[in-house]
Amino acid sequence: MTIRKVSGKKDIALFNDTARYLYRNDPVWVCPLDNDINAIFDPEINPYFRHGEAERWIMLDDAGRPAGRIAAFIDRNMASSYEQPTGGMGFFECINDNAAASSLFDTAREWLMQRGMEAMDGPVNFGETDKYWGLLTDGFTHPSFDVPYNHPYYKSLYESYGFRTYYTMEGFHLDLKKPVPDRFMKIAEWICAKPGYSFRHFTWKEQEKYTADFAAVFNEAWASFKTHFEPLEAVYIRDVLRKARPIVEEEFIWLAYFDDKPVAIFLMFPDLNQILKHINGNLDPLSLMKFLWYRERKAMTRAKGLLMGVIPKFQNHGIESGFILKLLEVFARKPHYTEVEFSWVADFNPRMRKLWVSVGGVPAKKYATYRYLFDRTREFKRYPLPRNE
Repeated sequence: MTIRKVSGKKDIALFNDTARYLYRNDPVWVCPLDNDINAIFDPEINPYFRHGEAERWIMLDDAGRPAGRIAAFIDRNMASSYEQPTGGMGFFECINDNAAASSLFDTAREWLMQRGMEAMDGPVNFGETDKYWGLLTDGFTHPSFDVPYNHPYYKSLYESYGFRTYYTMEGFHLDLKKPVPDRFMKIAEWICAKPGYSFRHFTWKEQEKYTADFAAVFNEAWASFKTHFEPLEAVYIRDVLRKARPIVEEEFIWLAYFDDKPVAIFLMFPDLNQILKHINGNLDPLSLMKFLWYRERKAMTRAKGLLMGVIPKFQNHGIESGFILKLLEVFARKPHYTEVEFSWVADFNPRMRKLWVSVGGVPAKKYATYRYLFDRTREFKRYPLPRNE
């Protein structure tokens, strides 16, 4: 086995092709877009390079075939917030071989140690937590867009090396063909009727207003998180939505207002993976034609909930229930959508878990975010769970 740092276009292509090779016999896996993966490692595109750095490697077997890959990164805004400086590793793929996996993990660990890190979390993303974050440990069914999918044996590779669970996450599935509990509907209707509150969905006509309001809520709602938080600008949100315009449903993006002040947001997209499974990661002219063909035939029957946020002053007011009620009304007008997946909900967020259970959601997938302490004699501490929940 040989491991080398990714350098040049050929290695970048091989980094992406490694996943295609290792999942070539897996009918469930959906290849992410090469452009999306490449953007994560492009300093001109990924804003996390403003306060961090990243590196990636590929592994070849003795016959020159892909055997694995890995990336390591440091977000300096986040690293020092832990008890020990902590970096990240991700985009790990590997044959079912402990020695090969250990060599890849060692490569990431040594790179991080040379830069002053004392631990590494993984698999994580060099960017937002809603993308490529966590290891799938149960529920090896269809992966949603940007949500992790991996071979079942990866869990053993991580834990044999010495990774321990830092926190767990769940992906919730909501069957839109089943009725929503009456108790939830009554609470949601009461919330929506309260004086001062209004719920409005995004429109392209008023995109500047709604993206500015979205950014304001996001930055206030997530400001208390010292880790995994990168303030958003309205122009960035507009750019993301414009790039995604071919699949964006205006009525999947909602904002809640109180006396015309934005206080909460909800973002959901159709699950692009239902089309990407026919494209294999490329966006050449033929793939674009396939995309349009499947889109026009309403191949996307699943929606993916991306995020929900409420500014601190209005938390615990039930606004989230109002969003779901509005979305149920939307789905009634768009009956080709039959299910929603919300990924992911961490074990340190029991309030959000209760919300999805109350509306009839069921945990369909389980994930783990692991941590590996470089000093093996040091006490391992799990991510703290909230009290009195």
